[in-house]
Amino acid sequence: MGAAFGGPKHRLTVKSSEFLHMANYRCLFLINASGDIFLEKHWKSVVSRSVCDYFFEAQERASEAENVPPVIPTPHHYLLSVYRHKIFFVAVIQTEVPPLFVIEFLHRVVDTFQDYFGVCSEVMIKDNVVVVYEVLEEMLDNGFPLATESNILKELIKPPTILRTVVNTITGSTNVGDQLPTGQLSVVPWRRTGVKYTNNEAYFDVIEEIDAIIDKSGSTITAEIQGVIDACVKLTGMPDLTLSFMNPRLLDDVSFHPCVRFKRWESERILSFIPPDGNFRLLSYHVSAQNLVAIPVYVKHNISFRDGSSLGRFEITVGPKQTMGKTIEGVMVASQMPKGVLNMSLTPSQGTHIFDPVTKLLSWDVGKINPQKLPSLKGTMSLQAGASKPDENPTINLQFKIQQLAISGLKVNRLDMYGEKYKPFKGIKYMTKAGKFQVRT
Repeated sequence: MGAAFGGPKHRLTVKSSEFLHMANYRCLFLINASGDIFLEKHWKSVVSRSVCDYFFEAQERASEAENVPPVIPTPHHYLLSVYRHKIFFVAVIQTEVPPLFVIEFLHRVVDTFQDYFGVCSEVMIKDNVVVVYEVLEEMLDNGFPLATESNILKELIKPPTILRTVVNTITGSTNVGDQLPTGQLSVVPWRRTGVKYTNNEAYFDVIEEIDAIIDKSGSTITAEIQGVIDACVKLTGMPDLTLSFMNPRLLDDVSFHPCVRFKRWESERILSFIPPDGNFRLLSYHVSAQNLVAIPVYVKHNISFRDGSSLGRFEITVGPKQTMGKTIEGVMVASQMPKGVLNMSLTPSQGTHIFDPVTKLLSWDVGKINPQKLPSLKGTMSLQAGASKPDENPTINLQFKIQQLAISGLKVNRLDMYGEKYKPFKGIKYMTKAGKFQVRT
């Protein structure tokens, strides 16, 4: 078994057939942030809930939920988990397997729930518990992965609607489809046969999330980009697509949807694939070479405490840095102030701010950045009388998004379709957003 693997950002995409030989799942536990098991599904035989005690011990030792080890060995089982939407999805495996296969399957379960219910939350799962069990029964057959593609599952198990829920309650029927899905009979297991659309369209979203730590002088300590290309493909028949990039060498540590022909990518750096029907994640990638990661925003700061003084100075300004002329929007600034700060009297040049004197959290909703008039937040801090100044200055956490920009510089060159005669509508959108973006002061 491996030691430590990343959270939802670090994904490994493998083909369903590869899953089959890899893991025999005993059961799945869903655990909320409070440590309550609110759903469990068993295959073959029931495993006692007490197996989760090993998980709870690891959870207690971890400082944050994201730091719980994804692989926990126990005397008779292995516990493998992912943490998403404030829920731990914990799989119990009896034999030793490559852990990333199990972790990828758990991510697939979460994505399926999100696709079915719109959101993946404890409340939504409890409200649709019958559909959840039906879906899990199809995704794993006798403990081995079977149907993991959303469009195939939706033919097997109809997604819940208000009307269908009412009818099922009255008639006692279920959401299980009454015929075998066409996709299961198709030579392409992720795509059903006989797909027909009036408007044929294929849209791709290139979404990049930048994680960075900036020191007090403005120099970059670490910076990396996690990127995904999400697709919404509604095309008639069995289209064969190719997607090429202006600069494919930027892409590092790439994970593909099983539909991608890997050999073509290896030899030509072109994505060639027959797409699933509807929404799916085509690939995810990682850019870690620091010289390739442009930092799109900067923070000027002047935060000072004086020994023996009951007042401190607070002043920050946020501005654009390398954005290719695109607007930075949805900017949120948060900072955990030291315990000695009793209150803050601040004036923002734009947006609204809140300081909670109990939690000592300062939040500033900035909105859009206008390069001609940079947003600033200035004022004073009331400090505990006679207390010595804090050991270190607070860290500033930033959230933001930039439409129509991939900060890595990745650009799609062209999208071509073969195998069908019609001309589809095609569209590419780009977006950059902040992941864990910290500025030290």
